[in-house]
Amino acid sequence: MSTVRRSAVVLVALAAVTLTACGPGEDGAAGGPAAPSATPSKSTAPPATPPKAPTKPPTDAPTEAPTKPPAPSKPTTPSVDPDYDVFPCSTFDVTFTATLAEPTTSSYLLKITNKGGKPCRALGHPVVTFGDLDGKAVERGPAPGIEDAIRLAPGQSAYAGLMGGLKDGTGTTVHSIAMTMSTDSDLEQKPLKASTPGLYVSPDKNSVTAWMTNAEDALSL
Repeated sequence: MSTVRRSAVVLVALAAVTLTACGPGEDGAAGGPAAPSATPSKSTAPPATPPKAPTKPPTDAPTEAPTKPPAPSKPTTPSVDPDYDVFPCSTFDVTFTATLAEPTTSSYLLKITNKGGKPCRALGHPVVTFGDLDGKAVERGPAPGIEDAIRLAPGQSAYAGLMGGLKDGTGTTVHSIAMTMSTDSDLEQKPLKASTPGLYVSPDKNSVTAWMTNAEDALSL
């Protein structure tokens, strides 16, 4: 082989080696960045977080009750006297008895008792008449006013002292008396009678006390 032909063979061999060295490698190009893939790669970004729903207040949370306006105050009721409707006792409201207390002066204890279902007031002096004699017994001692008169509840009693007087020969003997109540009105009453055997009545010395709360006071006046 000639020297020229050998030189040509060597050049061809060198050129082939050079092309092999400059050819694509595992990274897609010799000494350069990798070539982009024909199929684009999918994004690996994390999935978007869905928005949170607004927080609702718990259903069992205590709620403040609406404030009620203050109730209107009631008008003050004026005080009323509990005895404003307690009327005077009449003979329709009481029972009546007469008991001999002192024969010498012909003194009798008169007693009334409230037989009704409500209170009444025993006013002033009893109105006493003697048998068939005219006139009535003379009032002895003072009597309280209507506001201070004895208040008789149902079943309670009041007393008065009746005296016929000393036997001086000027009087008359009777065997019964009749009594009506003072009422400060024109109310017609039925007289209540009581037996008084041998009661001597002096025209000037007979008398009767006002109603009192106990028998001792009625007989000592």
